[in-house]
Amino acid sequence: MAWTKYQLFLAGLMLVTGSINTLSAKWADNFVAPGCGGSQEHSFQHPFLQAVGMFLGEFSCLAAFYLLWCRAAGHPDTSADPQQPFNPLLFLPPALCDMTGTSIMYVGDLLIIMAQIIVSIQMVLEEKFVYKHNVHPLRAVGTEGLFGFVILSLLLVPMYYIPAGSFSGNPRGTLEDALDAFCQVGRQPLIALALLGNISSIAFFNFAGISVTKELSATTRMVLDSLRTVVIWALSLTLGWEAFHPLQILGFLVLLAGTALYNGLHRLLLSRLSRGRPPAEEGEHERLLGGPRTAINDAS
Repeated sequence: MAWTKYQLFLAGLMLVTGSINTLSAKWADNFVAPGCGGSQEHSFQHPFLQAVGMFLGEFSCLAAFYLLWCRAAGHPDTSADPQQPFNPLLFLPPALCDMTGTSIMYVGDLLIIMAQIIVSIQMVLEEKFVYKHNVHPLRAVGTEGLFGFVILSLLLVPMYYIPAGSFSGNPRGTLEDALDAFCQVGRQPLIALALLGNISSIAFFNFAGISVTKELSATTRMVLDSLRTVVIWALSLTLGWEAFHPLQILGFLVLLAGTALYNGLHRLLLSRLSRGRPPAEEGEHERLLGGPRTAINDAS
């Protein structure tokens, strides 16, 4: 099925803003500044505080939704008003998945596989809820952002006292030190610029992501999300933020091959190869691949 212009716009918006989001976070991580109490200069390693900022950006989508809703109060708009009432707590489980997955990905590379599993659960839950209740993307993102912002902000208090050993990136050696982060931002204003880029881009990125889930599917959203790693990788190498490893080329080739398979490009190759087959084999091949294809969303 050919994509509409709106769907192509959403895919492009998701790719661009998602890349800006990750690059701004990596930019913040590369800063070195002194912290509180005259501590020595150290890297800006505050994954959970950065996740709080991410949820703040998502929360802003809820304000945007209600502004649109008030503006359209005199002009009913089905896209801004869900067809079925729903309990906002439905988005608590995906918000918890988002909070856990994002925080884990900010901490270390070995935990990314675990984070991806959690994010996959989040995508499936979001697809189920936005389809069942026809939830506006801005409202879905904003509701998740509200839950994530409140819960993780409260968790910053015990994290300030929990020792984390080698996993800690702050001088006190705790799981998170928000005060140290604010001191570093005060001494290096460019960190605030990087965090602002992270907060603002995540709002557009998640709006585009939820919209892609609603318009297409959660699987398409994850495929598009994986493609932005190519952009991030190329720019990170250009800026000197990462070192080149030959195996990365192999990894991206596998990624692109998977994307091609998902988008059905292999069928074009198979159709060309089948031209030289005997008629019996061609007929059998058409029966295997030429049957009606049911979209994931239609099957559910």
